[in-house]
Amino acid sequence: MIYDETASTAAPLLGRLSDNDRERLGESLRLLLDHGSILGLEPAQTDLYHWSYQNRGFLDELAALLDFKLHWDHQDRTVQAVPQGSAFLLRLRFDATLVLLTLWYEFDTAVRDRGETPPVRMTVQQLNDALASKFEPLRKNLPSQTRLREILSVAQRKNLVRFTPDPLPERSLIEVLPTLKRVIPFQDIEEWAKNAERCIAAARDPTVDLSELHDNDEGAE
Repeated sequence: MIYDETASTAAPLLGRLSDNDRERLGESLRLLLDHGSILGLEPAQTDLYHWSYQNRGFLDELAALLDFKLHWDHQDRTVQAVPQGSAFLLRLRFDATLVLLTLWYEFDTAVRDRGETPPVRMTVQQLNDALASKFEPLRKNLPSQTRLREILSVAQRKNLVRFTPDPLPERSLIEVLPTLKRVIPFQDIEEWAKNAERCIAAARDPTVDLSELHDNDEGAE
């Protein structure tokens, strides 16, 4: 029987943790895998962040086993799980990619050029204007209001933005979080521009069917 060796190995490892620590560990891993990060400035996650930070060496090792690297930003009270392989990468439809590229640009220029402190705030109308400006050749590929709300909801679920809907959709508030910069790890605007040009070139290529590029946003409800 293959039993005693496995049981005797697993039990002591878990047995070293108190019931409270086991509960906290499970909650931390679930948040990191499902939402991509723990945001300690969010009241509901403050205590969990501090527990995670106190046990960061242990969490780093567990994350490495799952092929993640944890990025700790104690100033912003954030720990973010960044996939190191392809299994957990976020796969998006083409229009969602355009939205996240635009959010990255707006965040970068607000922080780097205007000295704003994250999160960077904008309305849906401002995002739509930025999308139309940056991807004018792709107007027919830009998302509708309903579709844009779906994209922002996925981004919020992955802790990339906070999204506050308004009865007037164009006045809905978006707060872009620093976590977006690690999901899209461009070094500078020049790298962003190269990737934006690739998107435009792909849309103009008659041999590329954009509707077949990831039929569903991974992580959508």
